[in-house]
Amino acid sequence: MGVLRAGLCPGLTQDMVQLLRSHGIKTGDRVWVKATQGQPRPSCPSTTRGLFSVVDLVSADLEEVARKCGLSYKALVALRRVLLAQFSAFPCNGADLYEELKTSTAILSTGIGSLDKLLDAGLYTGEVTEIVGVPGSGKTQVCLCVAANVAHGLQQNVLYVDSNGGLTASRILQLLQARTPDEEEQAGALQRIQVVRAFDIFQMLDVLQDLRGAVAQQVSDSSGTVKVVIVDSVTAVVSPLLGGQQREGLALMMQLALELKTLARDLGVAVVVTNHMTRDRDSGKLKPALGRSWSFVPSTRIVLAIGEGAGAPGSERTACLTKSPRLPTGSQETVDIGTWGALEQSPLLQGEQA
Repeated sequence: MGVLRAGLCPGLTQDMVQLLRSHGIKTGDRVWVKATQGQPRPSCPSTTRGLFSVVDLVSADLEEVARKCGLSYKALVALRRVLLAQFSAFPCNGADLYEELKTSTAILSTGIGSLDKLLDAGLYTGEVTEIVGVPGSGKTQVCLCVAANVAHGLQQNVLYVDSNGGLTASRILQLLQARTPDEEEQAGALQRIQVVRAFDIFQMLDVLQDLRGAVAQQVSDSSGTVKVVIVDSVTAVVSPLLGGQQREGLALMMQLALELKTLARDLGVAVVVTNHMTRDRDSGKLKPALGRSWSFVPSTRIVLAIGEGAGAPGSERTACLTKSPRLPTGSQETVDIGTWGALEQSPLLQGEQA
């Protein structure tokens, strides 16, 4: 639950918050004391620390709180009821959850038929999809194709967060030119792709938080809000923080994970991230980077590998589904990153365009 502050709910005034903070309140086995104990009492009671979170208030002995703070017991009981109704999680049966998913989930085509097949028709809003592969496996090419198809074919806005310098406008333009000869349509699609470069994790967190804030304030351009967020790549900003004596690295990585999952769920967007491969110390086999903690972040994971079969030399890639909430893992499809010119048009399968 959140920090107790004025205006958090009806009836919670600034004077009441200051009174609660200025008195030591027992909350279960915890005792909150003044931070200024043993020092001269400041003139402003809000500078002392006492009861400061919603949890503290709803779990406190309200009779004791009313006696110490000089507040109405009935007012405190009513306030606790409002806070519990506002912040508590209530059970939801499967039928209600399914109906909510049907109305809030959209499926966006990637523009690559074989990839859509692995993803059970495309990218799902509210989820994080991860594309993993060694350098040169085509991760960025997939991201560019997704951005071009969503911006032109689906007429949706895309936020492309580039952290490794792999994005090139010329390649996106080539994809759009292969799709349509109309220069106005190409320009319109390019305008729907917002590119932000973030070369450290703090810049990336700022970008994601700014997006959440803009949507919360209903700030968007004339084309609508962002429907797809592409982060290429998370490894570039997280890997330098892991290992050695940098203990805060894991915490920052999980903060990034929380931002991505919250962004997908709360804003109803499809999040696509790319990740590198690393070699296991014991077996020597390749595995996705960032370790076990990160493996729980994406709902779906696709591993790209360089193909060795016949066809266009050096351009074939094998896409393998290694994690999915809907389809059995282990399925493989072949894509050719050298012939992605003519993108496949596919509408939103479910959900609204805006």
